Amino acid sequence: MWPPFSLNIFLNVMLKINENITIEDWELVESFVRSSGPGGQNVNKVSSAVELRFEALRSPNLPTQVKVRLKKIVGRRWTNEGAIVIQVEETRYQARNREIARKRLKELILKATIVQKKRIATKPTASSQRRRIKSKKQRGEIKVSRKTIRKETDLDF
Repeated sequence: MWPPFSLNIFLNVMLKINENITIEDWELVESFVRSSGPGGQNVNKVSSAVELRFEALRSPNLPTQVKVRLKKIVGRRWTNEGAIVIQVEETRYQARNREIARKRLKELILKATIVQKKRIATKPTASSQRRRIKSKKQRGEIKVSRKTIRKETDLDF
């Protein structure tokens, strides 16, 4: 099927994350570079790799809590200026790489919208504490039984 990508990537379409969050097209900066790796003559002529840059910290469309969680999720892809940089060079087609980069950004932001439940620290039960102490004592007895017993005649004082 030709083309191997959707054509609506060329239209100035907003990136809809969910019903509340939409990234405007002007917030995304795409630059194209030559891909690395094998590819013969084509790799030296065509700039098919995509570097998608999204200024997340300055985005008016992202809530503050989503920005905080997003920073934790993206890790080293978060720059000092507060931008997310996504690099894609999976296919030979520039448009398909653009699509993949936008999809990855959408997935990252969707992941950041989910609020993790706080873990409630629980106290171990009395029976589990007894089992733990019992197994520790058994283990200690095994180790003590491995020791060599020295006779008084072996001691040289």
